Amino acid sequence: MTGFGSRARAAMDAYGPVCVGIDPHAALLEEWGLGDSLDGLERFAATCVEAFAGRVAFVKPQSAFFERFGSRGVAVLERTLQDLRHTGSLTILDVKRGDIGSTAQAYAEAYLDEDAPMAADAVTVSPFLGFGSLEPFLEVAEKNDGGVFVLALTSNPEGSEVQHATGADGRTVAGVVLDHLRTCNAGAVPMGPFGAVVGATIAPTEEDLDMGGPVLAPGFGSQGGTAEDLHRVFGGLRGRVIPSASRSVLRAGPDVAALRDATLAVNAELG
Repeated sequence: MTGFGSRARAAMDAYGPVCVGIDPHAALLEEWGLGDSLDGLERFAATCVEAFAGRVAFVKPQSAFFERFGSRGVAVLERTLQDLRHTGSLTILDVKRGDIGSTAQAYAEAYLDEDAPMAADAVTVSPFLGFGSLEPFLEVAEKNDGGVFVLALTSNPEGSEVQHATGADGRTVAGVVLDHLRTCNAGAVPMGPFGAVVGATIAPTEEDLDMGGPVLAPGFGSQGGTAEDLHRVFGGLRGRVIPSASRSVLRAGPDVAALRDATLAVNAELG
């Protein structure tokens, strides 16, 4: 195996930078004519696997939309992750976990140990219990050549009250997170395994976004993010940015060919 940074770089070079979300929320299940049911969830997930596996660089299932169906929904998520493994597309499991000690260790092993039933190539986490609380995720990811995407600068209006708060040294919370990631990724080529989540539609910011790893940029497409936003926010880092699109692609379903065409169109727009 090779490190997640190298694997991510290879996937982006092969398929383009776009990450497609698998977000089976109720409205979309109805829009696809599947019904807001476990059967609809299963058919939705299987269609996404058929459309995207080996066709896009990254696929990002949103755990919450599976969890709302209980244990049977989690079983669908588990099967979806397993079906996507070794297809050429890397999985980013969007769970935004964050805890301390043995609980954080258990979450890390659940999602990042390559032998775990719900193993993903990378996972999203929250650092707001202190960056040190993420150490189990970083260690298990590194051991298994996986990746970790840490929330840094999100585009929701409420995020700024925490992320832009400043400490005694004058750094913002987001700046501290990015500094920690910079240290963790130091010396990694072509990029480190530990990335940041930075919204594609955030306002201009003074934080240095170059932290040596990939940047997961949600908000592209239906949430208003454009190619121009990616240039504005990320500038010279564009080569390491993974724009995430969900509804703008998924609304082309349930036809598999249409879903693939929608993904190609997004990659072409990003050029």
